Amino acid sequence: MTADALPMVVPAQELPARVRIHEVGARDGLQNEKATVPTGVKAEFIRRLAGAGLTTIEATSFVHPKWVPQLADAEQLYPLIGDVAADLPVLVPNQRGLDRALALGARRVAVFASATESFAKANLNRTLDESLAVFEPVVRQAKDAGVHVRGYVSMCFGDPWEGAVPPDQVARVCTALRDMGCDELSLGDTIGVATPGHVRHLLTLLNDRGVPTPVLGVHFHDTYGQALANTLAALQHGVTTVDASAGGLGGCPYAKSATGNLATEDLVWMLDGLGVETGVDLGRLTATSVWMAEQLGRPSPSRTVRALSHKDQ
Repeated sequence: MTADALPMVVPAQELPARVRIHEVGARDGLQNEKATVPTGVKAEFIRRLAGAGLTTIEATSFVHPKWVPQLADAEQLYPLIGDVAADLPVLVPNQRGLDRALALGARRVAVFASATESFAKANLNRTLDESLAVFEPVVRQAKDAGVHVRGYVSMCFGDPWEGAVPPDQVARVCTALRDMGCDELSLGDTIGVATPGHVRHLLTLLNDRGVPTPVLGVHFHDTYGQALANTLAALQHGVTTVDASAGGLGGCPYAKSATGNLATEDLVWMLDGLGVETGVDLGRLTATSVWMAEQLGRPSPSRTVRALSHKDQ
């Protein structure tokens, strides 16, 4: 909360008492940067995010450097953050990625699936069913090792090649990942086209298909300015895990119409005003994003970061 006691807390009905923010800035936020971010800067970014109260910070991806050069330093980065007091999940695209992550002691991993054929081919170079077949042994090995597994599902609300995505198609992918053993699922609005009614409809359908709300998280992009509205709709449905990126960093290298993720500061401002606990210190988080923006050489796109940092000048 700021020095002048804003935002004023006015709780709303039918909202969870607490929300867990799954911070993706260090991985999803930085993966699309053109200039290489030094490994030490990434490690310091993660430390500052943890210092601001974030308890889940997605650290990196064990993908082949050819596909995501910005995250080629995963082996160098992970040992530098081993003492950070937060869960540090990592993305593993295949068996080799999982082996690399486990060798460094990772205890939380994520696989990245698609709800559409077009994006599966663009992002994974496989059909949708072929990609699910690749993930099955990866998830099984991770679970056998006692590791928590998150399943990302991209293009849940729209696809730049296919347009509208049938909710039944999304449900099929989600149930397949749950049947494999994924502990949680993150529903991705990769190109930011979702609206609140669409969000509620998909969440209800997933519940009807046997996917309970407690295992669901949401991952919204703000392309059309709908990320906070969509998040509120998800919270009203009972979702308590929300993905966000400090400073609004990120996009998607395989979907050119995708713009930045929901900014963590914008999310925290809204939740603070609603009286929903996050455990995040907004002032320290804002300072972290201002610092990271300086490292990247450009201002943060987060409205809250801009507003609060301007007041401090």
